[in-house]
Amino acid sequence: MFKTNSSKPAPLREGQVDTMIGSHVVIRGDLQFSGGLYIEGRIIGKLIAVDGQPASLTLAENGSIEGEVRAPVVVINGTLHGDVYASERIELAAKARVEGNVHYKVVEMTAGSQLTGRLIHADAQHADAAAALPPPEAAITAGALVD
Repeated sequence: MFKTNSSKPAPLREGQVDTMIGSHVVIRGDLQFSGGLYIEGRIIGKLIAVDGQPASLTLAENGSIEGEVRAPVVVINGTLHGDVYASERIELAAKARVEGNVHYKVVEMTAGSQLTGRLIHADAQHADAAAALPPPEAAITAGALVD
C-alpha cells in the first residue's frame, strides 16, 4: 500500500538521461552528479559522480570536457582533456578524442577513437601500489636500510 523508502538506489537503464547540458552551454567549475548525464556543451572543471549512486556520463560528438572525470560508466564521443576514472566501464566511440590517462575496469574502443595517454586497468593500479612498498622484511633505521 505504501511505498517503502529503500536505501539502495534503483539501477540506471541503458542510455538513461536525467540531465542534459546543451550545445551552447559552457560551465566553469566542478560538478557532482548522479543518474544519467548527457553533455553536448563544454565543461571546464571536474565531473565527479556521487559515491554509492548509479551514474553514467555520456559526452556527445560536439561536447568537450577540460578536467578530470570520475564515474562508474563513461561513454565518450567528443573531446576530453583530462584523466578518466571509470569504476565499471568506459566506451570510446568513433569520434572520441582523449588526452589523458584512462583508468578502467572494462574498456571498449571503437575504430576511429583516439587516445593520447595510458590505459590503466584497475587491477594494475593495485599491483603498482603494492610493488612500490618495501619488502616486509626490510626495515629503515636512522636513514639506513637494514635487512
